[in-house]
Amino acid sequence: MSRVLTLRELNRATLARQLLLERASLPVPAAIERLAGLQAQQASAPYIGLWARLRDFRRDDLAQLIADRVIIKATSMRGTLHLMTAEDYLLLRATIQSALTSGFEAVTKGRAMGFTINDLLAVARDYIAAQPRTFAEISTMLSEWMPAADLGALRYGVRTHLPLVQVPVSSGWSYPGNPQWTLAETWLDQPVPTEQHLGSLIVRYLAAFGPASVTDIQTWSGLPKLKDAVAEAGLCTYRDEQGRALFDLPDLPIPAPDTPAPVRFLPEYDNLLLSHAKRTRVVADVHRPKVFLPGLRVAATILVDGFVRGAWKIEKTKSMATLVIEPFEPLTPQQREELTTEGERLLQFVEPDARAHEVRFAD
Repeated sequence: MSRVLTLRELNRATLARQLLLERASLPVPAAIERLAGLQAQQASAPYIGLWARLRDFRRDDLAQLIADRVIIKATSMRGTLHLMTAEDYLLLRATIQSALTSGFEAVTKGRAMGFTINDLLAVARDYIAAQPRTFAEISTMLSEWMPAADLGALRYGVRTHLPLVQVPVSSGWSYPGNPQWTLAETWLDQPVPTEQHLGSLIVRYLAAFGPASVTDIQTWSGLPKLKDAVAEAGLCTYRDEQGRALFDLPDLPIPAPDTPAPVRFLPEYDNLLLSHAKRTRVVADVHRPKVFLPGLRVAATILVDGFVRGAWKIEKTKSMATLVIEPFEPLTPQQREELTTEGERLLQFVEPDARAHEVRFAD
């Protein structure tokens, strides 16, 4: 019989692998690979995500690696933007292409596109190869190339089929609101491999988010029908309290359910909240509407005792940066004190030039 893991054991195991039980002393590239990439829809999110997980992390630690092309920002798992090491991107990009293709086909199903994907990619590749382009520029070019076609389908076809990298800038959070894009092969000065590494993808996922079910792996990667690949990967098995089969890498520890979990502030779209089909190991069902917001937005959240217990935001005036914490349920005086101390550190990291800082609870 497989060992049954309680909810708190799953919580602590996932937090440990996500470097959230204690801050780690890891080089930034090693940390990003350990985390299987960082969600990056918001430019500041990967910075805050690393600050929450690494000891003595400074903004320049990541910004310089981005400038040096060791770390890149590109469309990856689930068709969303991720920060990854260039090495991991080259290893895994071909493996997730089928998921990107399926996403494109689902979005454009029933549309009269009026073009073939190969013709689209040839035109887009030549245009972007000439120099980095914004998607506004790419859209204008595509409209002129195929004026009768569905522009949304054209744009999405380029995003999902052409390996592109966002071009960083030397200020702020490394990426502007309207970034330029270039070919990954140009930015990295090597072709993007076409060989698939599904086994490596599964291993990376479990090292970052396991133990997990086949459905969890599919949810994170966007790839369907992974049951056979998981069965062939030489994994150990557990069960959750509902009897679902969970898979894991052999010999990875499962921390005790009473292992202390310090308070943490997570950025918007943090992968901890998005990488399982069943998310109760971190977010109680009752709190989901306050975390997973309209327009596919995901709130910036606080962890208390390892679980999401509230959301946060920063409000700015000319003289003050205020961290506003919205608890989802009552907090003890000690928890409030711990959140205040950690929140003051977060404000110093995010808004170092503010004249004053304040932490306020919105309850």
